[in-house]
Amino acid sequence: MCEIFVKADPHLYACRARSIRLHGAVTSIRLENLFWHALEEIASRDGMSVNQLITKLYDELVEYRGAVDNFTSFLRVCCLRYLSLMVDGEISADKRVPLKGMPAVPVMNGGTNMALAQSG
Repeated sequence: MCEIFVKADPHLYACRARSIRLHGAVTSIRLENLFWHALEEIASRDGMSVNQLITKLYDELVEYRGAVDNFTSFLRVCCLRYLSLMVDGEISADKRVPLKGMPAVPVMNGGTNMALAQSG
């Protein structure tokens, strides 16, 4: 069982830091390459750069929660959540379908299969 994880390309779990400008302040975010790939995919679905996506996520998190305790962990969870929602059929796996138009409540409640709703 572990071979599927152990034999993964080491490049996927190598860390890479990127400098991001959040409202004029430069900060560095260090993530494994696999997470950067997922963020690139999420951003491209909505016609954004990774920096634009990260800024949008940061702003919306601050607006909703009021504070950001561990933003890097939040980004990792976003990536895993994105992939698991696709696997579960809650969001379309078609990477040409933007995410910005998807209603959050049905996805959050797990009550609607978004992939089927979009294709019908």
